[in-house]
Amino acid sequence: MSIDVFLRLLKQHVLWFIVIPCITAGTAFFVTRNEPRVYKSQASLYTGLVSRYSLLSDKQNSFTDRSANAFDNILTTLNSRETLLQIGISLLSDHLRLRQPDTLVLANDGFLKLHQAIAPGWEYLFFVAGDSTQLHRTIDSLAKSTSDNPVKTLLLKSDSYYSIQHIAEQLKATARKNTNDVLLMDYEADDPAVAQRTLSYAIDILNKRYSTLKTSETNSVVGYYESRLQKAKEKLSQAEANLRAFGAKHQLLDYDEEARNVAASREALNNEYNQELMRKNAAKASLDALNRRMSQQGSVRSANNDLSDKQKKLTDAESKLANARAYGQPKTVVNQLQANVAQAQEELKVSAQKYDAAANSNDAIPTQMMANDRLTKSLEFEESSARLELYKNRMDQYQAKTSEYGPLGSQLRELNRNLSVAEKEYLDLLQNVDQSRTRRQDVAIGGTLEVMDAPDFPLEPQASKRSQLVLVGLGVGLFIALLLTALIFWLDKRIQSPEQAEALIGMPVSALFPTVKNPFVYSKITRASRSMFEQLFNAINIEVSQNTEKTYPPIITLFSIRSKQGKSWIANRLAQLYDDADQKVAYCYPRVTGREQKEHKKDITYFPYTVRPDFMNVTGIDYLLDYNQGFDISQYDRIILEVPALINNQIPTYLLKSSALSLLVIDANSPWARAEKQLLSMYVRVTNQPILTVLNRVEGNHVDILRRADAVQPLIDQEHLVQIQQRTIL
Repeated sequence: MSIDVFLRLLKQHVLWFIVIPCITAGTAFFVTRNEPRVYKSQASLYTGLVSRYSLLSDKQNSFTDRSANAFDNILTTLNSRETLLQIGISLLSDHLRLRQPDTLVLANDGFLKLHQAIAPGWEYLFFVAGDSTQLHRTIDSLAKSTSDNPVKTLLLKSDSYYSIQHIAEQLKATARKNTNDVLLMDYEADDPAVAQRTLSYAIDILNKRYSTLKTSETNSVVGYYESRLQKAKEKLSQAEANLRAFGAKHQLLDYDEEARNVAASREALNNEYNQELMRKNAAKASLDALNRRMSQQGSVRSANNDLSDKQKKLTDAESKLANARAYGQPKTVVNQLQANVAQAQEELKVSAQKYDAAANSNDAIPTQMMANDRLTKSLEFEESSARLELYKNRMDQYQAKTSEYGPLGSQLRELNRNLSVAEKEYLDLLQNVDQSRTRRQDVAIGGTLEVMDAPDFPLEPQASKRSQLVLVGLGVGLFIALLLTALIFWLDKRIQSPEQAEALIGMPVSALFPTVKNPFVYSKITRASRSMFEQLFNAINIEVSQNTEKTYPPIITLFSIRSKQGKSWIANRLAQLYDDADQKVAYCYPRVTGREQKEHKKDITYFPYTVRPDFMNVTGIDYLLDYNQGFDISQYDRIILEVPALINNQIPTYLLKSSALSLLVIDANSPWARAEKQLLSMYVRVTNQPILTVLNRVEGNHVDILRRADAVQPLIDQEHLVQIQQRTIL
């Protein structure tokens, strides 16, 4: 929307911008004529959420600003239903104790309303008022009762001072800044005493509930950690008892030390065993060598014995041989005995050689020495065997000890691990318990809200908002008028400006004609209309002169999508311009009443025609007009043909092909929608000729107004102009 269109809309609906704001402002003025006086009581509280020094201040490594969340918690607690209900109960208890109005507690109007609200049968509340604690307990019980009663109505359903809805609307609390510790509170009421006391009760109950909530929160945390600490302590005690029982059962002072000692002793025993085994093997080897040597000494003795035997045998054989010779035995006997002696000699010789070989060896040792050495080595061998048996028994004992200590190590590690885990869990929980207790103490010390400025007693009412409401009403009225204007503009499908017409139609606008209400008066509108007709006249002549394909005289067709767009008025004015130019014009127009007849004025001939059912098959002007009108096309210089509205008539397809130029006449106040676009598209396809767009009844701010010196006052045929206007209206 351009500025010109916006200003034109304001001009068209200027009455709305005057009447509607006056109505809304007057309504606001009337509604606020009995506006009650309002008193505001104010107070400020120090919360200490940011800068307060606490028990945990020194333990915090980094500063974390949680004041926003804390303020939200405070405001949520203040606006909770229970807090508001307790404020109302405290205020009602205070007022029920009055026997007469008191300006410092409750004014006369409030006193009368309270007594009127207490229905008959509930007057005992005034007698209970002597005991403030009992009265508060009674009102609290009635407020939470399941049945209806006057107290419950006052607190929950009415619009009195005690209603939680009324208190929630009037009680306001805000932080002064996001980075400070101060909470500002105020309360508005039509009674200054009620405002002050309600705010005082709100501060007291807020402080009490907030502190209780914070303390209960820390108590639950402390209780949780203490219960877990007790379980962890029991678990730690059980782990220690298991470890002690394990040590007592297996008689272990220090498992690791004993395991190392067993391993070292076993290794030393293995070394001693090996050394002793080597000594035993050495003794056995020596003993075996001595035995072999001892066996060699036996062969010498046997050789000596054999030598002795052989000598004895030789002596016996020689004695027998000598006796045989002496006694003269036969020769055969002697020979036999000589053979025996020779054999004995030979055997003695062999035996002597054996003895000599045994007695003369290199490693021959004396027998006594060998016997002593054999005895010594035998003793060493026996002693070593005894020691090895002892070592073997000791090694078996160490093996049994090692087999026993193997599984004990894993069991002991498991017990130590359980003890370590239980101890770590216990120490962690002990630290958590200490922290939670410190936090609880910190909340108990600094969890309350300190009153910086107590609620004041307002002496003067708040400034009236009547003037502000009137101004707001005036603004609302202007907004409503502007909204209605915008809605009309958005919902109105009419052509609002030449620019919009060109955008919707898709063709440039050749002429703009303002609304001429009185054509007989020479004014700016008539001067602009005359100037625009001259421009349109020039545009038509240029197009006609450039179109050399059409026959003479050229046919100028005026058409519109809808009826009553101003075709007749424009056609008549064009005909007068051609008449002023000394050209004969035939103006053909459709009948409206059926009584129109052929007319001739100066060089203009008016031919009415009837739109017949076969209008689309008309091929020429002769066929269109009545035969008795005597139409001769060769007698005219220009033919102006007005076609009926296309939206409810046929398009003369064949007739339009002979037209040299078409004028599309559109009323600026008529709509341009999908139907108009389709009909114009079909017309363009049929004619295939230049089309000039004429926008009629345009607002004056879109039309250029000529100066009086530049304009020429036309001579108007008033009688014929009246007829044209009547036909246009019909």
